[in-house]
Amino acid sequence: MHDMNVVDLSRLQFALTALYHFLFVPLTLGMTFMLAAMETVYVITGREIYKRITQFWGKLFLINFALGVATGLTMEFEFGTNWSFYSSFVGDIFGAPLAIEGLMAFFLESTFVGLMTFGWDRLRPGQHLAVTYLVALGSNLSALWILIANSFMQLPEGAHFNPATMRMELTSLSDLIFSHDAQAKFVHTSIAGYVTAAVFVAGVSAWYLLKNRHTDLARRSFRMAVLFGVLATAGVITLGDALGFVGAQAQPTKLAAMEGLWKTEPAPMPFNLIAFPSQKYQTNYGEIQVPYALSLLVTHSLTGNVPGVDELEQDATQRIRDGIPAVSALKTLSANPGDPDALAQFHAHEKDLGYGFLVQRYAPDVTVATDDQIATAARDAIPQVAPVFWSFRLMVALGLAMLAYFVLAVIYTMRNIVERKRWFLVIAVWMIPVPFIACEMGWVVAELGRQPWTVFGVLPTWMSASTHSVGYMIFSLIGFVTLYTIFIIVEMYLMVRAIRRGPDDGHDAHSPHTSQAARLAGYAEG
Repeated sequence: MHDMNVVDLSRLQFALTALYHFLFVPLTLGMTFMLAAMETVYVITGREIYKRITQFWGKLFLINFALGVATGLTMEFEFGTNWSFYSSFVGDIFGAPLAIEGLMAFFLESTFVGLMTFGWDRLRPGQHLAVTYLVALGSNLSALWILIANSFMQLPEGAHFNPATMRMELTSLSDLIFSHDAQAKFVHTSIAGYVTAAVFVAGVSAWYLLKNRHTDLARRSFRMAVLFGVLATAGVITLGDALGFVGAQAQPTKLAAMEGLWKTEPAPMPFNLIAFPSQKYQTNYGEIQVPYALSLLVTHSLTGNVPGVDELEQDATQRIRDGIPAVSALKTLSANPGDPDALAQFHAHEKDLGYGFLVQRYAPDVTVATDDQIATAARDAIPQVAPVFWSFRLMVALGLAMLAYFVLAVIYTMRNIVERKRWFLVIAVWMIPVPFIACEMGWVVAELGRQPWTVFGVLPTWMSASTHSVGYMIFSLIGFVTLYTIFIIVEMYLMVRAIRRGPDDGHDAHSPHTSQAARLAGYAEG
């Protein structure tokens, strides 16, 4: 039996490393396509300013990319060290997209990043532009394969459990790749990265405009960023709705937590705009509701019904009872793989095998599980509602705030009055952390809402962890937090230093130093 302290510490360690790593990922995803767009303008127009713009933002991209790679590598090791049963149970499926990501996407991305950085004087403009597009393609393909692997944990398709080998095996690579959850999540996550990059470029450009430095570069960068951003933000909100629709079918327990929905009610159902959920009493305090909105948002109709926690717990109770014979048969098959009665019993109940595992946490011999133990396991099938509920609302609120910001930014920049709106430029600088927070909240909703499963409906989290000691987990947790905090500090230091130094364009007519040089030149001529 697993020590639950070790399971909780393993979860905490992976959650922290994932959240640290995901501070770097969105900016990398978005910056690659912004660089490609900037360089495309340079190649088409031949204007040197766009080459300098691309080179400057390319430096910031490179800092972020390098630290993103460093923080991402350790996560893959954690699957083997801290989640050894999970790796053994689903390694055949989970390993395939990660292997393709490493061999194809990451290799493509890493190879051409060097050429993009150092190839400006060695490649013709068209060749260098092709390299930049390949970097953008590689980074987004990398995200695609990782999200395919993650989506298998959310919606396990294209695989089945083989009682002869005692692990999940891949049955259809196409079902794995073209899972609705994987495709929706990839598009939503990628575009969230484009929004992040747009806010970052616009914010840094606004800072230059406020400081009256590098104004030509900043003005053009700001305009490109806000145009890119308004389209991307509209896309991420629209596709977020699509992801929610897919999620409602795949993980109704996550949806119930996102909506603070304790009881199934007749359609059309109201949407809880604000509420304070109580897991203990399974109720909400201080609800502010929007009539009809939940049915419309989730089912896209006024007659659609969304199951609440009460109905989902009843469903889990029944599935646990149905899964107990499968777990019992598996125990017999592990000793005698050819037992025909056990095999028949397993196949009759295999669809609920995972739910049988849920009660094994409380009753190692599931055949003698009591009603109370089954009821406790059924309650475990519901994730922690309050953090999922509020993370979802914070993510949506920040997304809407960014849309409003970009719409206003486009209006001001198209009218050429943005530099007179200094209050707005100050807001643009303070907007820089907003998409990072929104992305982190999105991960919290996706991963915390999946609990208590590592593979939804198939493998409970409590079974997935390695059997380390608590001392080892605390030691490694402190080590990871310390190392990743150093990475964040290094990232911030290098980014701030590069931004303060600005582009290598000592001829910018609007920088203070250049203006002074011009005045001195004027005195000399006079």
